Amino acid sequence: MPVPVTFNDPLNARILAVSEDRLQGFQPDPFGAIAQQTGLDPDLVIERIRAMLEAGTIRRVRQTLLATNLAQGALVAWQVPEGKLNHAFDWMFQQDPFSGHVVVRSSDAGPTRYQLWTTVKVPAGYSLAGHCELLAKQTGAEHFLLLPAKKLFALGVGHIRRQQLEPGSRAEVLADVTDVGVTTLTAAEWRVLTALKREFRPEELTPDLWAARAREAGVTLDEFVASGADFNRRKIIGRFSTFLEHVKPASNGERVTRFNALFHWAVPPGRELEAGREVGRHHIMTHAYWRETGPEFHHVNIMGVAHGSDKALLLAHKAAIDAHLAAVGIPVAYTNVFWGGRSEIKPSEISPMIYQEWLARQGATPQLA
Repeated sequence: MPVPVTFNDPLNARILAVSEDRLQGFQPDPFGAIAQQTGLDPDLVIERIRAMLEAGTIRRVRQTLLATNLAQGALVAWQVPEGKLNHAFDWMFQQDPFSGHVVVRSSDAGPTRYQLWTTVKVPAGYSLAGHCELLAKQTGAEHFLLLPAKKLFALGVGHIRRQQLEPGSRAEVLADVTDVGVTTLTAAEWRVLTALKREFRPEELTPDLWAARAREAGVTLDEFVASGADFNRRKIIGRFSTFLEHVKPASNGERVTRFNALFHWAVPPGRELEAGREVGRHHIMTHAYWRETGPEFHHVNIMGVAHGSDKALLLAHKAAIDAHLAAVGIPVAYTNVFWGGRSEIKPSEISPMIYQEWLARQGATPQLA
């Protein structure tokens, strides 16, 4: 009998509700942890995740990093001539491993000059602006704005567990604040981290998940696990995750979400931390950040992302957050929603060695920060 591979199969949904974003930090035995939280047999967990990955229901399985603490990064808003928009999108997605999310967005406030939005990271010591200048030359972009995160308040994309949320659903306590700061690694640590972060092929999903990766890094399994625990302590590890498509249909045509909303709020200077923690405590938010945008975006300083299958329901979630900010006495001078259209998402590369090789292929001179 074929193994069910749809995300709405009851057992698969039970697994995905945990495996999408509930396994924080480095996991020595991620499938065992999923089994424990779901009450399922570990072999069944592996069988289902492997089958969903082979079928394309899950687009990747990997250990994520807190890349904001490993490389300089920013959300980037691009002005691209209409006739070059598709070329710029394709080039950044296909040719630049340091661009992660690549999204064409429209604004509820009307036509916008900034239709293309990407996330970009470069290894420590290199110039983020210099990298974007190179991308602009390659793609025909006329202007860009770097919007680096100053603080993080929410980070975790769990589509399945968010499907039944009511507008206004929020945690009892304020969201935690994550600082942004680049950590320096040795060459040996980069070898372990590079092996740790690479996504898994279906045949690699086994109970002894990290044994082959330890051999690849040239260390024992115990040393590999100890490095993972050390990376945890240094706050450079994100979560072990099974990723679903945000908006695009899976291979069977099903969509886990249909809409991707980037919320903007402008709150008074000095109240960014308070506002960010209030926004980030709302369960619908997959991301929430403090980013300074300046006059181009009406001095917006709090941004967040939410996903869903019903646009009106997403707007109801946004309205509930707006009402909550008002109720706790945080005035909002301006707010807007940027809706995602065409989008592609891949992990941003952050390795200094790979960056140097990429620059050489582009015939570009490294620009230092």
